[in-house]
Amino acid sequence: MIELIVFAIAGTACLAGAVGVVASRNPVHAALSLVGTLFGIAVLFVAQEANFLAAVQVIVYAGAIVVLFLFVIMLLGVDQADDLRVEPLGGGQRVAAAVMALGVFALVIATLASTDFEATGVVGDVQQGVPDIDELGEALFTRYLYAFEITSVLLVIAIVGAVVLARRTRRVDEIVDPGQAERQAEVTERIAHAEARAAQPVPSGNGEAEPADGVVAGTETESEEVRG
Repeated sequence: MIELIVFAIAGTACLAGAVGVVASRNPVHAALSLVGTLFGIAVLFVAQEANFLAAVQVIVYAGAIVVLFLFVIMLLGVDQADDLRVEPLGGGQRVAAAVMALGVFALVIATLASTDFEATGVVGDVQQGVPDIDELGEALFTRYLYAFEITSVLLVIAIVGAVVLARRTRRVDEIVDPGQAERQAEVTERIAHAEARAAQPVPSGNGEAEPADGVVAGTETESEEVRG
């Protein structure tokens, strides 16, 4: 009964964290939700008496990997200010994501149905006199060496791809202030008006038209203030 309660709590934590990773708009909140999922998996490892895997899950994944994710997020400057309305996802991307999600879900259901929803697997040969860590290390670096290296390469490729996608150049129209064009046109009009006033001659006392120094000085000052 206790194992069932622990499994229910840990499974709920894993599912809640997974939903938080997908549904969170803030990338930092998504990374913290991933931490909750990893801790729930560690509890499930403890329930299966796999204490070493539980420790590795907390130290390596919940510690180092998530810290690396947070470091990349902070380095790229991705925060809550990002808005999908500025750079919306295309309709094809949403459809492809929905199709992939349904395909993965259908694959899981088909796999469970093929086994009549019963637990399957091959039980390895366990030597009673050899510690589990020694057997795990030997199997990891001998029998499963290539799979282990390929997994590490895939992780590196995923991180590099995330950095490249996040650092892509935005279009000019996406970073311009919405009122910048109107303000720029207004400033240009005021400068042109001030220069036109400065160029108009004023009659002097002897009947000749001379430009007024005060007007010119005033317009130049106004023009400099407008430019500032």
